[in-house]
Amino acid sequence: MSFPRPDFTFNRPKSKNTYLLVSLGALFIALMSLTGYYTDWLWYKSVNAQNVYVTVLAWRIGLFVFFAAITGFIIWLNVYLAYKNRPMYASVTPDQVSLQRYREALDPIRKSVFIFGPILLGFLAGGSASAEWRNWIQRLNSVPFGVKDPQFGIDISFFIFDYPLYRNLVTFGISTIILSGLASGIIHYIYGGITLQSPGQKATKFAQSQISVLVALLFTLKAFAYWLDRFGLALKQDSLLVGLKYADVNAVLPAKSLMMYLSLIVAVLFIINAFRRQWFIPNIGIGALLITGILIGGVYTTVIQQFVVKPSEADKEAPYIQKSIESTRAAYGLADVEISDYAASTEPSSEIISQQTGTIEKIRLMDPALLSPTFNQLQQIRGFYSFADTLDIDRYAINGSNQGTIIAAREINLAGIPSAQRNWINSHLVYTHGFGVVTAKDNAVKIDGEPDFTTSDIPTKGSLKIAEPRIYFGENSPNYSIVGGAAGSDPRELDYPDDTSANGQANNTYAGTGGVAIGNFFNRALYALKYQEINIILSNLVNNDSKVLYYRDPGERVQRVAPWLTLDSDPYPAVIEGKIVWILDGYTSTNYYPYSTRTSLDSATADSVTQTSTALRTQAATSVNYVRNSVKATVDAYDGTVSIYAWDDTEPILKSWAKAFPGTVKPRSAMPAAVADHVRYPEDLFKIQREILSKYHVKDAGAFYGGQDFWVIPNDPTRPGVQSSQPPYYLQLQMPGDAQPVFSLTTTFAPTRRQTLASFMAVSSDPKNNYGKIRVLQLPRNTTIPGPTQVQNNFESDPDVSALLSLLRRGGSEVELGNLLSLPIGGGLLYVEPVYVRATAGDSYPLLRKVLASFGPNVVFEDNIEDAITALFGTSTGTAVVPANPETDSNPSPQIPSETGNAETDLANAISDMQKAVANGKKALAIGDFTAYGKAQKELEDALARAMDAQKRLNSASTIKITPASFVR
Repeated sequence: MSFPRPDFTFNRPKSKNTYLLVSLGALFIALMSLTGYYTDWLWYKSVNAQNVYVTVLAWRIGLFVFFAAITGFIIWLNVYLAYKNRPMYASVTPDQVSLQRYREALDPIRKSVFIFGPILLGFLAGGSASAEWRNWIQRLNSVPFGVKDPQFGIDISFFIFDYPLYRNLVTFGISTIILSGLASGIIHYIYGGITLQSPGQKATKFAQSQISVLVALLFTLKAFAYWLDRFGLALKQDSLLVGLKYADVNAVLPAKSLMMYLSLIVAVLFIINAFRRQWFIPNIGIGALLITGILIGGVYTTVIQQFVVKPSEADKEAPYIQKSIESTRAAYGLADVEISDYAASTEPSSEIISQQTGTIEKIRLMDPALLSPTFNQLQQIRGFYSFADTLDIDRYAINGSNQGTIIAAREINLAGIPSAQRNWINSHLVYTHGFGVVTAKDNAVKIDGEPDFTTSDIPTKGSLKIAEPRIYFGENSPNYSIVGGAAGSDPRELDYPDDTSANGQANNTYAGTGGVAIGNFFNRALYALKYQEINIILSNLVNNDSKVLYYRDPGERVQRVAPWLTLDSDPYPAVIEGKIVWILDGYTSTNYYPYSTRTSLDSATADSVTQTSTALRTQAATSVNYVRNSVKATVDAYDGTVSIYAWDDTEPILKSWAKAFPGTVKPRSAMPAAVADHVRYPEDLFKIQREILSKYHVKDAGAFYGGQDFWVIPNDPTRPGVQSSQPPYYLQLQMPGDAQPVFSLTTTFAPTRRQTLASFMAVSSDPKNNYGKIRVLQLPRNTTIPGPTQVQNNFESDPDVSALLSLLRRGGSEVELGNLLSLPIGGGLLYVEPVYVRATAGDSYPLLRKVLASFGPNVVFEDNIEDAITALFGTSTGTAVVPANPETDSNPSPQIPSETGNAETDLANAISDMQKAVANGKKALAIGDFTAYGKAQKELEDALARAMDAQKRLNSASTIKITPASFVR
């Protein structure tokens, strides 16, 4: 029988030019890599975090080198020994005759294969090990949790710090042994150490001994894996619970222990076989191990589950369900949640209302998810500025009282620069920073529907005094900017538009401490290479005093300084002691907390706002079963200084990282009081907690098993096109029994198969008032109080509301529904929803025009919150509407005289005028006449008001007389 001779010839490079090109390519890659490492070092140095960079880099390099070396060496050693101990004369068998040709082809490149093969496999192992630096650092800096595992009686720090590392080591060891066995087995086979078709002995003595030793090591590691599997049962999750169940404790756990001992026995048998080379007894050991695994680990466990547990599962699993409930609540910070019954009457109590005027006065009308276009149109100033598409909520002291505030940073927006002016100089040397913040009251609106701004314009005017309004570090800052200049030199950075200046703008030269100096040629060359931009070297605008600002996003800066943190998706700006700073929340988390259920960060934190917003970060699809808001961080918007404070300095995971990176986390006592005044309870943590609490508010194991009391988070009914959860809302809320409103974060729950309200949940976001205290008002199970979805349906189906909404949607206008707020007021639930109207033409923006409100079965649709509360309760808020300008009448509901005396004719005329105004507006925008566009918008508003008045008169004529409470249903 003949075999074709394989062709193992290699084409050599045809010229020295090829070698030169390959060498230059390798040099360029190496240079780019080294440039990245060095510029990163310079950045860490600029934020005083060199120890973080050096520590992480040293660990990653060290782990890579160690595991690459040990893996490569073990594989090489086995291959070398297999080759060295090959038989001098291969047996004459058909397979060996065929392999002779392969041996002849392999011999010329054998040394290269023996060296570079293990090196390549070692690199793969080293890269995998390098990625596990967090586990190594945490294990070496572990601290006790002070909580004992209920099954094994050990501190749960073992599961969080030790278990993950041991698992990785076992996986690494088993992989290395298997690769070594495969590699040495191939060499034995090629060079005759193993002959599959030999009539006699099929392997040499050395091959048998080598394989026996490798198998012994494999079963030793497998025994360690079985030992770890016992603890892994505390992390096992199924549809009922996390952790050990009845069958696990009574069948699986003993089986794992038995398999561990049997694996050690098999390992000993193979060690003996390495000397005796009698395979019968070791094979019996393997067979016994397999049979034991099948019978005890499989069949016996199934019998226990089917015939002992299943007939009375609720009783058998009750103790284990209870462990899971208690561990889950502890892991997510829910052990101390205060749940109280709330009757939720459908008839408002005037006595209770009189005690909750604080909440009524501070009802939030401004929806931060909708107002970005309004802020942009009214406060953008120039096209190269912009605000985030989702604004932020905070509170500021005004006249001794906390005022809920919508706040937005006016950041630079390079996309707004006309294309003709887009060049390297403008993009990186001129348009370098944003300017100031804009704030508005969250519970007030001008008579024309615009926000009631409290801080605005450029230069900044208003209630907040900002000494340094420039924003060099923000969420929308350019990738990099080159700033700075010699003292006395002409400033070139555009600061803000200034009509008093000859060139129409004020310029600025950055004088902050942030950034990396690039005054010398070496640094310029490095950054020219980093950004692949030769102008950094050639431009005379880059001088000896220049600095480069990069990694400017607040979240990215904190993440680089503390790479072990998970950050909240919504950094927010605050004005603190005359400066703009970004405040961020950081979490420490793990997926190894025993008996605690898991949740995925991306799904738990998703809601209707995150689904549509580009300003909010999306959490990674990472599973966790323990999370704490352990740190608060700030980033100075001017100089980029990163400060990280321990918010929960008793948290064990934070303590372990603080040990590993001393000085990175400051104690809570170091946090300035002005910063503490503006911290919020983090929204992502609250969303995770509400998802967990929807099931784990049930503390009784029997009730949990039944699942009849579970809740769900209602979808946001104001965004019918987005099927996602209703977001939580920051509010000034006076909970029942409280003396005054507290800045809180709130949400609602519904029963699993009904659209009524199951409960209301709020957490204090005020560090001076029980910060972090979670309170739940639980409604009776037979309640008829509608939930958010049902309330929205009641709004839309009300005849008068439906008619007015249809009217608002006609004539070139769009209706946008604001956040549907749920408020425990008057012994029941008050729902409030602002209604915004915007033109469909041009760069329109939403303005608050109406307010929907509901209490029990009653629905009202009024011009403002004042009228809505009066219609529902017969009492006034005493707030809400302010004049649009000093000359404007402050009456919120002016009477509109009839033009013809006939409501139908008035309505038709008004609609016709609305259509004309929309057409005029389009024409004005087309020619860039913004004065005419503003006039058209005013005409549209006037026509809309006349149309609504005519529609009211028509409704009155056909149904009931219009009164302040005429829309009650």
